Amino acid sequence: MASEGMVLKGKDASTLLLTSGASGRISALFSLRALRALLTFLNGVVLLLLFPFRKGTVSSRFSWKSTGAGSNSTARRALAIRRVLEERDSDADGSSLREYRLFPTSRGDTIFTQSWIPLSPNNTVRGVVVLMHGLNEHSGRYTHFAKQLNANGFKVYGMDWVGHGGSDGLHAYVHSLDDAVSDMKVFLERVQTENPGLPCFCFGHSTGAAITLKALLDPKVEARIAGAILTSPAVGVSPSHPILVVLAPIASFLLPTYQCSSAYKKGLPVSRDPDALIAKYSDPLVCTGPLRVRTGYEILRITSYLQQNMRKLRVPFLVLHGTADSVTDPAASKKLYEEASSTDKTIKLYDGFLHDLLFEPERDAIIQDIIQWLNRRV
Repeated sequence: MASEGMVLKGKDASTLLLTSGASGRISALFSLRALRALLTFLNGVVLLLLFPFRKGTVSSRFSWKSTGAGSNSTARRALAIRRVLEERDSDADGSSLREYRLFPTSRGDTIFTQSWIPLSPNNTVRGVVVLMHGLNEHSGRYTHFAKQLNANGFKVYGMDWVGHGGSDGLHAYVHSLDDAVSDMKVFLERVQTENPGLPCFCFGHSTGAAITLKALLDPKVEARIAGAILTSPAVGVSPSHPILVVLAPIASFLLPTYQCSSAYKKGLPVSRDPDALIAKYSDPLVCTGPLRVRTGYEILRITSYLQQNMRKLRVPFLVLHGTADSVTDPAASKKLYEEASSTDKTIKLYDGFLHDLLFEPERDAIIQDIIQWLNRRV
């Protein structure tokens, strides 16, 4: 059995805290007193259940934010496409070709995907990596990582899952993460059809890692995948009290797209690199608002499923987690490593590192850890 554990130490760094949020009102349908009572109850339930993934400090003052029924996916897609085209036109070294493609789902949604293809004649393509980003972000954030993989002989294909990046849907709203799992399976099949004979690996970050894991538990997908890399996987989310498991679907049914707006006393930093934080939270394709009710419930659902099925995981995998991650739990990654049936599994814990590992100051060293793991399996 090929398995290993490692704890890496990093430098101390100051943290820049960037948070955002807004509050709004709901039109009165009943008496003001009844409405306030209902909102106070539901808001309390959702705060306990859905935000954040792990315990954080929030103020006692909170309000509901209505997002309306509209979707800005058209503008997001236009921006995602423009970024791909601008980079392709300005790529001076010509070492990689970045392209985008759209594909329709059986639900009628359009999913935005992109690829980074190595072009160097001296760089033999040895495998492909299918990338799933985390909650509230998009695949384009991983361009640096993709190009590093290109330089080592790997094609990279990224998919913006529904409600994210250039794909259809209200920003950061996910009616069902099973839709994202199904879309990933379709995307995997398309990538593998385009690259016959090449070993295919999956990369998933945070909630994207949870989506990846659920897809890999399908025996038909498992049989076609050479391995998986999981950074800060969201596999250990649970409510603070068992009764809230009953209340969560009620809240998600009544107010699925609402966002719970909290005034932070302390935020949840995801990187120790101030520039990386500025880049993330100034990106229009990144949703910086509070968690949507239905999306939060879906995260609870998929993590509950994974908790019950970890032993069924058989594909080779590398899981990486920062010990100071305040968004997802490093202990859950340890549990995944211990319980999975995979005979080829590796865990690396980075001492003091935060949630967005590929955007930490030591990102290049972490990428090298990933590349070395891949090199040993092609």
